[in-house]
Order: sequence, then structure tokens, then C-alpha cells
Amino acid sequence: MLTSLQNPVVKQMRKLQRAKYRKQQGVFLLEGTHLLQEASAVGWPLERICCTPTWSEKHPQLWQQLQDQGPAELVSAEVLGAIATTNTPDGVVAIATSKTTTAPQIKSLGLVLETIQDPGNLGTMIRTAAAAGAEGLLLSSDTVDPEHPKVLRASAGAWFHIGIGICDPLPQVLSQHKEQGFQLLATQPEAEQVYWQTNLQQPTLILVGNEGAGLSATLSAMADTHVHIPTVQAIESLNAGVAAALLLYEAQRQRR
Repeated sequence: MLTSLQNPVVKQMRKLQRAKYRKQQGVFLLEGTHLLQEASAVGWPLERICCTPTWSEKHPQLWQQLQDQGPAELVSAEVLGAIATTNTPDGVVAIATSKTTTAPQIKSLGLVLETIQDPGNLGTMIRTAAAAGAEGLLLSSDTVDPEHPKVLRASAGAWFHIGIGICDPLPQVLSQHKEQGFQLLATQPEAEQVYWQTNLQQPTLILVGNEGAGLSATLSAMADTHVHIPTVQAIESLNAGVAAALLLYEAQRQRR
């Protein structure tokens, strides 16, 4: 059992808390029972798994499955606390191989995110997109790291079940989809059409911009259709994740 914070394995895992180092190594950290269950269910490549003896005794079946997926170590509670990214870890952390960053194949419905900065927002939108039946997400290169620990936790495991691609330059990728017959849909407060009035049964990419600044002028100009989400009183706009959810589920409703 690993008990020393000076152990090379422990030192490496602590370094992986930094985004730059994760990208250099082509790996990311997975933390918590639920995320490891999802990783195990899809056979995600794991380079190392660390858990406390208490956790292994509590989850013997999952512990056995994880040992079949990669090198596994028992560690002390102190070591687990040092390599975890949360204040109250539940006992298991793993190093996983990074997901491909190429654009996923989208045939009917996708979510395009530009300059999203909050990892919780991104994780929530990944979860919502997967739940609503979207086939993938296309991210601008300046969006928060999709392998950020908070993104993974907020996605509640949906991260493993939907394609996520970093597109640079994003406008070029969107132009290719337009040529293939996709509608590019963006929200705009001044738009005359309400979002439920537009046809979302056709192949559609839903564009969502930065939490504060919204879509760039470039992407907004590329949109074929602009819609608005009605609000009452003095509410000017909605959270980016909420706006994305409304549009995604309207698309699902129309397609049923």
C-alpha cells in the first residue's frame, strides 16, 4: 500500500491536477465512484487506479473490474486526499487516457459551444446534450478544458457517452456542416421568432456563446436562424446551460 507522499506515482498524480501537465501527458484524472463506474462500463482505458482499503472493501466488484482495466494500487487515506481534487474524496482516483479531440460525427443534432469558461456549465451542457439525444458537442479552442475535473463531475458520467471535439478554427468546421445541409441556430434577444416556432426537425447545430459576452459576431453572423427565449419582467438573459437545455429539449420534442 502506498503511504508516502514522496512516492513517484503519488507525485505524478498530484501534478495531473494541473491542466498543462495533463495535456502534455495525454491523460486526465477521474475521481469518485460514479465516474469510475461509468469508465468501467464502457471499458475506458485506465493507466492507474488508486483507492483506499476502505473503498475497496465497500466496492469489491467494481474494484475487481478496475484492476482488470489497468494497474491498481491501494493507498492510505492521506495519499488519496493528496491526489484528489475535491475536499472530501470518496476513496478512489484514477489516471485515464485522454479522449480524442477530433470533431465527432454529427448527423442530425449537435451543440456548439464558444468560449464557455465555467467548468460546471460545460459539464452540465455535456450531460444535457447526451440526455436530450444530441450526437456530439463542438467546442472552440478557448473553451474550458473538457477534461477538467469539475467538468467531469458536473457531467455525471455523460461525458463517456457523447462525442466532444475541440475545433480550431471553429468557423471552418461550421461552414463544412452548413455545406452538408445543417441549420445553424443561435439565440438573439431581438429575434422575432420564438425558439419553439422554428423547425428543429431538420439537421441542426445549436450555437451557445460565452456566459457573459454571448456568441462572437463571427458565429452569430454564420447562423441561418436566430430565435429568442421569452422572459418576463427585467430578466435580460438566461444562464448558457439553461438556454442550451431549452433548445435541445425543444428539438427532442419536435422529433418525437
